[in-house]
Amino acid sequence: MLGRMTSDLWPAPFHPDPIVHTQVVPGSKSMTNRAYVLAALANRQSTIIGALHSRDTDLMRAALSDMGVVFTEEAERITVTPGELVGATVDCGLAGTVMRFVPAAAAFAEGPVLIDGDAQARTRPLTTVLDALRHLGVSVDGDSLPFTVNGTGHAPGGRVEIDASSSSQFVSALLLAGARFDRGLTVVHTGGRLPSMPHIEMTVDMIRDAGVKVDVKQNEWTVHPGPISGKIWVIEPDLSNATPFLAAAAVTGGTVSSIPYWPQKTTQAGDVIRLILERMGCEVDIVADGPSYTLTVTGPPRGQLQGITLDMSDIGELTPTVAALATQATQTSMLTGISHLRGHETDRLAALSQEINKLGGKCEELPDGLRITPAPLHGGVWHSYADHRMATAGAIIGLTTEGVQVEDIGTTSKTLPGFAAMWTGMVHG
Repeated sequence: MLGRMTSDLWPAPFHPDPIVHTQVVPGSKSMTNRAYVLAALANRQSTIIGALHSRDTDLMRAALSDMGVVFTEEAERITVTPGELVGATVDCGLAGTVMRFVPAAAAFAEGPVLIDGDAQARTRPLTTVLDALRHLGVSVDGDSLPFTVNGTGHAPGGRVEIDASSSSQFVSALLLAGARFDRGLTVVHTGGRLPSMPHIEMTVDMIRDAGVKVDVKQNEWTVHPGPISGKIWVIEPDLSNATPFLAAAAVTGGTVSSIPYWPQKTTQAGDVIRLILERMGCEVDIVADGPSYTLTVTGPPRGQLQGITLDMSDIGELTPTVAALATQATQTSMLTGISHLRGHETDRLAALSQEINKLGGKCEELPDGLRITPAPLHGGVWHSYADHRMATAGAIIGLTTEGVQVEDIGTTSKTLPGFAAMWTGMVHG
């Protein structure tokens, strides 16, 4: 059995009738943690508005705080006061952004930064970013959790070639700290297809918003040395966390679900859910509402959700949601380009295949994806593997499959605290 299991079982609410609901989604984890790192490395105070409070973002905030950054919170605003970074012991939990972003920032601490995390985190790939830091003149002891970055307050920087085909976070981790290197930083990706490009685009946009010059070529990024400006960061809603609620509209047939405050322009991968749902037979309307949009999804009549063939290399984080949708479709779905998901919180391809099949579904694991053929599902235990998106996928299936019990629904606190209450509130109105 993959991953960590607990005896905590949550009866997923069953609701085969149409759901009508409006859901406000908290801020983006990806944007919050990038803003935290940039604010910690900045030349003056920053203010962050609408930051997400979740396990992953709390771990990032705690890590930077232990390294000497001061966070002051009042209502929706967090003031971040940077200073001289110091040595510390950091708990990264199971957060990929913390275990990969913090080491580059730690290069500029005065003293050693020891980084460790959950037992399951020790299997996640890290050598790419740690070897890159060594090449850039940073002393690092160890190749996996726990490891120590021996910060000296500065590092030479320069050009580094890496294979980031297993995670775009390796590129983002280096770029976020790039301006602090003496010579700046050029990162060249030399491996196969780079996954999750929208996350790198988000990183580049945010670095530029902080007043840093960034040059971008095919598989090459150059961050020029110079100050990172403190600024006001306004965090968008987390569009990936919105996707389970939109999926509820799709699977319950004829249901309308609305998500207010959808951004007009975004680099978040979750925005692509609009196109996916349209291809699967939903009606998707997006209407301007002041500085943002309101997104409304109307699912097709029950039993008419369409299968989909989709390259998800740029949007791998949506795979659990789309796989749950595919179990409800009337045709076979092919989700490809996602072999990198084997290195996420768990091996998501193996986990999805195993859990879908245990409930009577037909999911075949492919070298780089999943083939899901519709089949009648039945109740049973859906394991989460300490993976927040696995847990929400089980909740989606539970809407139309009576008797689904999601193990460890609390793991959703990683990015969306209170998910279970939000979901129950949606179902029961």
